[in-house]
Amino acid sequence: MKAELIIPEELVNQIADKVFDKLKPLISGNGKHEDDVIFDVRGLAEYLKVSTKWIYERTQFKEIPYQKIKGLLRFRKKDIDRWLNSHSVPAINTPERILRAVK
Repeated sequence: MKAELIIPEELVNQIADKVFDKLKPLISGNGKHEDDVIFDVRGLAEYLKVSTKWIYERTQFKEIPYQKIKGLLRFRKKDIDRWLNSHSVPAINTPERILRAVK
């Protein structure tokens, strides 16, 4: 005796879409997560939209997280993102406070 399971095509498509959504980051990054990215000085300067001179100054004064591998500076994206978040300044002026100050 043979049992047969009938699954509606719509359900199969929904499952396939969910599986694809879960696998998409792994497929696009060759199995690496975005946080696994390691920058060199030029790559970090492009990522942060600053000059390479600024990057060298920050590392000289140990203001930015970095690794030194065989004398070359390297930066982990996840460390840089954490560093950026620690330097964010919260907005304290609401539009109402600004309007009151103008009056």
